[in-house]
Amino acid sequence: MSNSDDGDHSSPRALLTRRRLTIAGTVLVVAGLLVAFRAVNLDRVVGEMLRADPRLLAAAVAVYAASWPLRGRRYGDVLSTTGHPLGTGFLTLAVFLSQTANLVVPARGGDAVRAYVLKARRHVPYPAGFASLAVERGFDLAAIAVLGAVATVWLVVGDATALATLAAGDTRTALLGAVGVAAVTLIAGVLTLTVANVELSVGSRLRSAVVERPRAQRAVAAGLDFAADIAVVARDPRAVAVIGGGSLLIWSLDVATAVLVLAALDSGLAVGPLLAVGTLAVSVGNLAKVLPLSQGGVGLYEAAFTALVVALTPIGASTALAAAVVDHALKNAVTLAGGGVAVAVFGISPSTAAQRGAAAPTAAAARTDGSGDETTGEDD
Repeated sequence: MSNSDDGDHSSPRALLTRRRLTIAGTVLVVAGLLVAFRAVNLDRVVGEMLRADPRLLAAAVAVYAASWPLRGRRYGDVLSTTGHPLGTGFLTLAVFLSQTANLVVPARGGDAVRAYVLKARRHVPYPAGFASLAVERGFDLAAIAVLGAVATVWLVVGDATALATLAAGDTRTALLGAVGVAAVTLIAGVLTLTVANVELSVGSRLRSAVVERPRAQRAVAAGLDFAADIAVVARDPRAVAVIGGGSLLIWSLDVATAVLVLAALDSGLAVGPLLAVGTLAVSVGNLAKVLPLSQGGVGLYEAAFTALVVALTPIGASTALAAAVVDHALKNAVTLAGGGVAVAVFGISPSTAAQRGAAAPTAAAARTDGSGDETTGEDD
């Protein structure tokens, strides 16, 4: 009994610690952003926002909203490869709820939320749920990196001085961070593909090594199940093509949203440079958000986006910052609206789902000590 109690309380304590760190990080990032842009006239930034073309902003909202069913279908393609085919409507709501949790629940509890919803509503095992999230995130990062690389080549081909501009000034730090994340993504992808082709005898040897250690057995079993679910996708060329193509389409719509916002603020750029700069700004901005420094990537996205736009175009800092803020706010508003629908349908708040998602695997593991039954008993 004591083990179960400890497991039930350790996760909330750990979650509380992560919340404090996230809140502190958000404050520091926002403060740093204010210092970095202290020379920018904030009244002018607000003025730029108010002068934005409402028709183009409405189009941006529509384009971004259209990407969400695609996210649900793409996630369904990931789950289907692991033997858990689910409907697009349900999965779109699950993605909405998890992304809303990332915005409103400190410590980025979205992963636990989605895994919990899948387990409670569709009986998808936690290892499969978390593995599918890892696959999804890997494809997201790869798609962002690809789009950013294409935009960079486009800019360099069109302007020989663009490469020097990208490697200097305020963009250097953002680009170095983006390159670092892209490199980690590539290495992780190669390792995943390598593991996917390792003989299954490796798993048997690992299980044999911990045969007399029950806790280690559970950890090894969960790890092998997690790796097996990822390997299923990595071994299927058709699945990689479908999921990869879906990821590129999703992020192309994300880029189109930002491009429409820049156009709404009358950036004055021609269509070609606007598409290239918008793509690169969104790519670097989202790669910057991977760093767990602030709630919902607030400040990180705006800083990277603004730095890229200012460095590569004649657009002023006030207009660039206004575009970054509007773009991020618009996308977050759509996410929160969809999350509100998901809360109404599922009847559970993001914070509650995050707590249950973080605690349930630990509690289930504790129950297997005596009974071997891994069911959570939860079907909210």
